[in-house]
Amino acid sequence: MADINNIKCFLVDLDGTFYLENKLIDGSMEFLNILKDQKKEFIFLTNNSSGNRIAYVEKLSKLGCEVKPDKIFTSGEATTIYINQRKNNAKVFLLGTPLLEKEFEKAGLKLIKDRSEKPDYVVLGFDTTLTYEKLWIACDLIREGVTYIATHPDYNCPLQGGKYMPDTGAMIDFIAASTGIRPYVIGKPNALIINAICDKYGYNSDEMAIVGDRLYTDIKTGINANITTVVVLSGETNIDDYNKSDIKADYIFPSLKELGDKLKEL
Repeated sequence: MADINNIKCFLVDLDGTFYLENKLIDGSMEFLNILKDQKKEFIFLTNNSSGNRIAYVEKLSKLGCEVKPDKIFTSGEATTIYINQRKNNAKVFLLGTPLLEKEFEKAGLKLIKDRSEKPDYVVLGFDTTLTYEKLWIACDLIREGVTYIATHPDYNCPLQGGKYMPDTGAMIDFIAASTGIRPYVIGKPNALIINAICDKYGYNSDEMAIVGDRLYTDIKTGINANITTVVVLSGETNIDDYNKSDIKADYIFPSLKELGDKLKEL
């Protein structure tokens, strides 16, 4: 664990950490201003693969937070990097939104839309346009031995008012119940996503801290990648969940507001 005062770049989760649905969590913008004043950097690191970087930039702008695209790193982008490192011009059957499809096509991947051609990979993202036909085709391909990848394993996406919508982890369990096969997960908690950030942005692991509201993804990522971890209780995890869990963070705060207050004391 690095002293939080020595952290150069904070990897900040979005859903449940910076905002809930379409509302900024109190203190989020103040936290970014404190980082700017202290000449520290941040990268929004999200497992939510339903959007691409441009979509997140637009969403944040509507919430009053103006950031450049290179401040966003998603599990979807990490997945395209992973596939391209292993096979050029790979063919992918993708369970994903139109925005994720654009991300994959921009990365030079060929999307297979139906049963007419066998892909190199089946990729499961946070598909809010999911259909039974997509699930059926994916299950058939997975049974046939096509390499199966998921962008991330989150079970729920937190919403305002303490509500949730089912996320990719729930879809993973659906497919596993049918095929008996589980995917290789690219996003949090895989340390691979931190390695990709180090390569892209030039940071060393001891210079970064990950901040998020999920123990089994955000905090587990930090543990797996051996970087400093900060859990906030503004999203999925509450204090009872934290106390019962064997996954522990280096720091715990109610929200980014209190983390910012701590940085101001240093």
